[in-house]
Amino acid sequence: MDHSDSNAIRVISVSAVVLTGPDGAVVTVRKTGTDRFMLPGGKWEPGESPLDCAVRELGEELGLTLAPELLTPIGRFDTATANEPGFRLVSEVFAAETDRRMEPRAEIAEARWLTADEVRSVAELPEDECAPRAPLLVRVAREGLT
Repeated sequence: MDHSDSNAIRVISVSAVVLTGPDGAVVTVRKTGTDRFMLPGGKWEPGESPLDCAVRELGEELGLTLAPELLTPIGRFDTATANEPGFRLVSEVFAAETDRRMEPRAEIAEARWLTADEVRSVAELPEDECAPRAPLLVRVAREGLT
């Protein structure tokens, strides 16, 4: 029996959005059945660009419609997943600002705003011990928002 692939890294590719309010707070979301808060976003659909995915996910998760040109690329981040053991997460992250009202929808159980001070505190957390935050949120707070 050949087990040469048994240690292959399994990757989940997603888009995520750092959505900032007028006061500098950043929205985070928690999916139903999980305990980790993360940036809104999700997996790419076949043939979908990372930007189109980010726009779609904002609508699905928070009921927010933003034009693609309002999202600015921050970068690509490779981190541990928040809820899928045995996988790595590769995330195309975008930034956008809004003053519009949002409501958790679809698989989102809760949306919570982090103040600018809380985001700075999240940036100090070790990624492997950051619960109830997701590793991507910590990495982006540390490297993508400075």
